[in-house]
Amino acid sequence: MRILGIDPALTITGYGLIETRNNKLVLVEAGIISTSAKELVTRRLEKIHRGIIKLISDTAPDVLVLEKIYAHYRHPTTSYILGQARGVICLAAATKNIPLAEYAATRVKKAVVGKGLASKLQVQRMVVSLLGLTSLPKYIDVTDALALAIAHSYIVRTKL
Repeated sequence: MRILGIDPALTITGYGLIETRNNKLVLVEAGIISTSAKELVTRRLEKIHRGIIKLISDTAPDVLVLEKIYAHYRHPTTSYILGQARGVICLAAATKNIPLAEYAATRVKKAVVGKGLASKLQVQRMVVSLLGLTSLPKYIDVTDALALAIAHSYIVRTKL
């Protein structure tokens, strides 16, 4: 199974594609889609959408995984902006007919680290360990995307 995890944001959208082979996780590709704050929001969203469409076309994932939005009452604008980026990613998945899975951050952390309240560093280190990487990815957004993909592989496996 090829699983594409995406950590959406307006400035840096991280992605990570893994494949499950013989009960092992294999990193296929990971990176970012970045936009500039100097661009209009509409152009930034278009760039994210085009990037995700191309990524899906190039890598042929079986499923796309996103984190559910958590809105903190002190930062409502953050969830609004994140919702826009998620929206174009969901549209790309629908356009390419790719199933979409969504998980709460605590569910992802529990699946990857074993603790729903694990720190970002704990998640990073576990992702590196599980995928046999030699170093931490440059962007935390990539690590978060890979964690989503890994969590999905575990959650799907335990449901079978």
